[in-house]
Amino acid sequence: MQKQHDFTKGSILKHLFVFSAPVIVTNLLQTSYQFVDSLWVGNLLGANALGSVTVSSMIIFTVLSFVLGLNNAALTILSQQKGRGDELGLKKYLNAFVVILTLMAIALGIGGSIFAAPLLRLLGTPEGMMVGATAYLQINFLGILFLLGYNFIGTVLRSLGDSRTPMRFVMLAVSLNIVLDPLFIAGFNLGIKGAAYATIAAQGSAFIYGLVYVLYRKLAPFTLPRLPSREQVRLILNLGIPSGLQMAVISAGSAAILSVVTDFGEGAVAGYGAAQRLDSLLLLPAQALGTSVNSMAGQNIGVGNWQRVKSIAKYGVLFSFSIMVVLGILAILLAEYGIRLFMDEPSAVTFGTEYLQIVALCYPFLGINFLLNGIVRSSGAMYQVLVLNIISFWVLRFPLAAIMSSRLGEIGIAVGIGMSFILSSLVAILYFRFGKWREKELFT
Repeated sequence: MQKQHDFTKGSILKHLFVFSAPVIVTNLLQTSYQFVDSLWVGNLLGANALGSVTVSSMIIFTVLSFVLGLNNAALTILSQQKGRGDELGLKKYLNAFVVILTLMAIALGIGGSIFAAPLLRLLGTPEGMMVGATAYLQINFLGILFLLGYNFIGTVLRSLGDSRTPMRFVMLAVSLNIVLDPLFIAGFNLGIKGAAYATIAAQGSAFIYGLVYVLYRKLAPFTLPRLPSREQVRLILNLGIPSGLQMAVISAGSAAILSVVTDFGEGAVAGYGAAQRLDSLLLLPAQALGTSVNSMAGQNIGVGNWQRVKSIAKYGVLFSFSIMVVLGILAILLAEYGIRLFMDEPSAVTFGTEYLQIVALCYPFLGINFLLNGIVRSSGAMYQVLVLNIISFWVLRFPLAAIMSSRLGEIGIAVGIGMSFILSSLVAILYFRFGKWREKELFT
């Protein structure tokens, strides 16, 4: 049986390193789905197909963000129950999450496949990309239950202090995806549809294997699904709705920025898509640390150890800032080589390289955001984090990207986004220091 960490005791630094390392690797593997798809699509099918995948992936994340946001609520509720030592409460809330997530997955899968084309047009997708983007989007929606299922299993295990087992499930999915992508795209001559089918097949295998493994090893107290109580549903929705809206705000803000990029043509869209793939990899350590401190702080809040929560925040910020400085420098130095992995069209390479080099300068500040929001989220202050994300994306990032691009041209997008990273980190620090998030109580 994998070790489940008790974060209410022991060395904080040791917990931070040991627990966050598998989360970083897991997130790296998770992100490699889209990364591998993009490599194969870009090289086998060209920049136009890569742009189609970029736009479709943005919509998938936007539409699914509400349900995926429930994972943050699960991490908070289940980690606090773990810290409190309430085994019965843990089992009941776990069952409630399973029922709610399953119903939402079915509804989104049907709705997303029906409205794929209208969503793409709403985003301003270039006409030349519509056919491929629609097909890719519809196929991915058909496999939504697999995507949500194995992500949720990983969230449950991390809330209990086990970050290694989820890494195993994702490793299986990624390995399958690497093999199936070229087979479906070129071997079966399915083109962009093949990339989507390969991803769904890999995620489905990981979900089934993960579920069987957890049940057999009794790593989490899953039971046969039954209707949850009103109290459980109320608390889950009270945290899950703002948590889901946080993800929606983030992804919708990203989609809004993409709409600014599409104004500059297909070359900019393709270059932006490649830069975003590299961006997602480079930001993984900061995101993983945000997830890790959510679990760590959540267990300590469950037992009322606020001094330890403060120490987790201090060490976490220092750790995150240091890592992101190093990764930012590497991104600046190697940006062009990274972009050329996906394509060789001059305009796309130029835009993607310049975008990545400018944004990378501000990575450390975005890392502060991830870390402090993870701490605040662990208390259950989801509406407060929602407001912080609205400020970050809709008050700062999107307006600054639009304004700076109108003044500086396409490169102004990166300048505006970099400025927003710095300003939003200052807002996060001020709220962490002076906000009332510590007053939140989930259980009485």
